[in-house]
Amino acid sequence: MKIAVIGTGYVGLVTGTCLAETGNDVICVDINETKVKQMQAGEVPIYEPGLDLLFHRNIEQERLTFTTNLADAVKDAQIIFMALPTPPGGDGAADLSYILGAAKDISKLITEYKVIVNKSTVPVGTADKVKAVFAENTSIEVDVVSNPEFLREGVAVDDFMKPDRVVLGTKSEKAKKLMAELYAPYVRQGNPILFMDERSSELTKYAANSFLATKITFMNEVANLCELVGADVDAVRKGIGSDERIGKRFLFPGVGYGGSCFPKDVQALVKSSDDYAYDFQILKSVMEVNEKQKTILVDKVLKYYKGDISGRHFALWGLAFKPETDDIREAPALYIIDALLKSGATVTVFDPEAMGNVKSVIGNQVNYAKNQYEALEGADALLIATEWSVFRNPDFDKIDNILKNKVVFDGRNLYDLQKMIDLGYYYNSIGRKLID
Repeated sequence: MKIAVIGTGYVGLVTGTCLAETGNDVICVDINETKVKQMQAGEVPIYEPGLDLLFHRNIEQERLTFTTNLADAVKDAQIIFMALPTPPGGDGAADLSYILGAAKDISKLITEYKVIVNKSTVPVGTADKVKAVFAENTSIEVDVVSNPEFLREGVAVDDFMKPDRVVLGTKSEKAKKLMAELYAPYVRQGNPILFMDERSSELTKYAANSFLATKITFMNEVANLCELVGADVDAVRKGIGSDERIGKRFLFPGVGYGGSCFPKDVQALVKSSDDYAYDFQILKSVMEVNEKQKTILVDKVLKYYKGDISGRHFALWGLAFKPETDDIREAPALYIIDALLKSGATVTVFDPEAMGNVKSVIGNQVNYAKNQYEALEGADALLIATEWSVFRNPDFDKIDNILKNKVVFDGRNLYDLQKMIDLGYYYNSIGRKLID
């Protein structure tokens, strides 16, 4: 099939590349000329494991191309994916201006039937708004399909190529046939393609992310309670995770969720609920708890230093909101850095992939180390905000020789408690026994 993908952000680029991998001719459109030139030259603009291999292979096979010319992209495309940003506005509602603007532009260019696919995460009713834009600007027949993405950063290629499910919102039999044909190669092992109405599809995405955010936040609350009552959150996690009704995933406590999806999706669902005069109390609590959890590590630091860290210097391992990505959107590390700096401390950071993105946001407010051990030089203590694999089994002898004091505040519970006791560390983690 001939496919156009409008927008080459995280979702658009993964979608376009993976669609090309199954033999489709895909042209990706972006208004950023510099970015398009980079991609045309074979440069992948984001860090995502496994994406570079597919990206280069499909460019070489001439199945994947990039342009800034929207007219060229949509002219021959049977299906047009819109993978555009929907950032939260001041009131928490998703900003649909990019999507509706692109729909208007596309409507003035098409000359034959097209399937328009909303790939972006959008509020309930967006498909109807997109249909209205096309109805206002063209008499050409189009079908608008809601096709939410369920890509996890760090394993997005696998998630697209082997999805748990494909959700498609449309009442059009013509569109159903075309979309089923497009996605057939990705569900050969029997995972379902779920057809439903557009509004149910739109709500499915928000509901899924909000439930996972709730599960994470619940476990963080349990972890905080464990510290007060003397329980071990690792034992509690295993105990409840063994119940198949609950499951083992998303039960690891830490310093809160971040990223491009959970924060804005929870916020947007709350705003949509408010618009319908429904008070979604659980999600409002989720947002409140998560906001506090992002700086819980700093609370532990302040308590240890009796409320005064002015003049102290700290090492911070991990900046991305999760491992295997360079995404720092709503990353807890940024909140930790801000709180430390406001308390008069200085910070040296290290992250395998995200330091460039952080520097573009906060500049030289912190020091950037070449590796995890260089970050420890002159530091009073080590803080850990992201569970990169490279941090899981460090050289503790080297740490002993560099870090000024054997003090670690671990926001991701990377290390065994008994091992840290044996090594003589003050080790303060999340929801576990305090080692001093």
